[in-house]
Amino acid sequence: MIFARNQPGPVADRKSDRGTSTRRRRGNSIIEFTLMMPWYVFLFVGSFDCGFYMYSLIATDNAARLGAIYCSGSLTAATDNTTACSYALDQFRNLPNVGTSITTCSGSPVVVTASLVTGPDSSNATSVSVTYTTPQLIPIPGVFPGSMTITRTLVMAIRS
Repeated sequence: MIFARNQPGPVADRKSDRGTSTRRRRGNSIIEFTLMMPWYVFLFVGSFDCGFYMYSLIATDNAARLGAIYCSGSLTAATDNTTACSYALDQFRNLPNVGTSITTCSGSPVVVTASLVTGPDSSNATSVSVTYTTPQLIPIPGVFPGSMTITRTLVMAIRS
């Protein structure tokens, strides 16, 4: 049985059904994407904030470690806040609220203190504490506050 192109029949009916169902699916995809877009934005912002906070944690750990290594060199260096501060600031230079404008570690966003303490083995040691306050980013309620204060303290025996 042969049908002409313009006459109704099994072949012509299937072609017309395919065109409308494709159009309907395309419309559904746009609606689904529109409904999911806020979640995509939330996921992107959360990933960005999490990455920034993790970088800040690593920089604070490194700053405290470098300050403690320097201060553990001698008894005179054990309380040298100025040099420990310069080592710490070198670790924080890539963060947005430090950059090259901050030159001291006596106030926000970076505070560094070095002091002479008695170590766990009753010998002289140095304690270096580094506190960093992150800038205000996009707060995510229940997950990330607007800004965060990170403090790391290291105690290291004096080498000489």
